[in-house]
Amino acid sequence: MTSDNTSPVPLDDSPGDRIAAAVALYGEKAVAERAASLLRGENEGEEFLLWVGGRHAQGVLDGAPPLYWPEVWGARALTFVWDDSAASAVHRGLADQAWRVREMSARVVFTRLLPETDALLALLDDEVARVRVAAARALGAVAGLEVRDRLIALLQDSEKEVRRASHDAVVRIEKRLGSS
Repeated sequence: MTSDNTSPVPLDDSPGDRIAAAVALYGEKAVAERAASLLRGENEGEEFLLWVGGRHAQGVLDGAPPLYWPEVWGARALTFVWDDSAASAVHRGLADQAWRVREMSARVVFTRLLPETDALLALLDDEVARVRVAAARALGAVAGLEVRDRLIALLQDSEKEVRRASHDAVVRIEKRLGSS
């Protein structure tokens, strides 16, 4: 993927608009595969970082430490574009050491309805509330009634957003599958 004067990367566009523009230029499969590659921690080149990270990625390219951002951007891109070959990268992302990567990977599970119940259940004990929220939300979309008790236990979580996400997940599972 190379940029030229007729198709510059729209750095200030929303992530969804940047990904849509990249898909229009390079195809959905190519963009999804490269996003999954970033999520796995691989280097996909400067321009692809700009497509998925926008202005923030420009800062990284200008010398700011990348930390976990390329992996986060790769996962976020997979909420907009998908290929089934990316599922293993998402699975890996659910166990990443960086909480932002775990959170965004759980969001991909929610969006793509991936069968990741066991990995999401492990994230219900995450030290970061935002990860617990994303895991509960994803479980509401993909899990069965067998997780209801774990989600109900989170109604006692110290964080309000975790309690809310857990309640909503239980309601969603019961609505989707019926309660027993």
